[in-house]
Amino acid sequence: MSTMTADRGAPAAQAAADRDARRVPVRRLTVLHDAECSLCGFLCDWLRRQPQLVPLEFVPAGSAQACARYPGLDHRATLDEITVVGDAGQVYQGAAAWIVTLWALREHRPLSHRLSTPAGAKVARAAVLAAARWRQGQEPATGWGGGVYRRGDGWSYDPQLGWLYDPPACAGGACATD
Repeated sequence: MSTMTADRGAPAAQAAADRDARRVPVRRLTVLHDAECSLCGFLCDWLRRQPQLVPLEFVPAGSAQACARYPGLDHRATLDEITVVGDAGQVYQGAAAWIVTLWALREHRPLSHRLSTPAGAKVARAAVLAAARWRQGQEPATGWGGGVYRRGDGWSYDPQLGWLYDPPACAGGACATD
């Protein structure tokens, strides 16, 4: 790797250069997604079904698995904005994460190239902002407000069966519906 030099910043600069996308091939991407978000679940299911040129792995953002694999990430931020991590340590967030995810898909790589231009980046950013705005609108203000199916409320999604509901157990004989 790198050796120490008189310049204290040289090893860090060398480490950053070692991860330069022009020199380090990406062989696998890990998509950190909000497992409690219905839109995120839908998109992950769609991504899994697409022919992939670069394998995609899906890990719930903020999970114990994500924290153990990527201790240097701000895991609270990964719940707010899509984050993709390359196998050589590259980190992509927001619009860049969507672009690199599309780049990994056989049928959507040409689109990723168009979105990586200055004009395309504006379109990608607008799409990310629209998704974020939709997610904000799905959060219930208090109690069950509809729209978002959360695991804590007893909902789970099975790609084969769709949405499943298993009501939470009553604690101490008192149920939320009593």
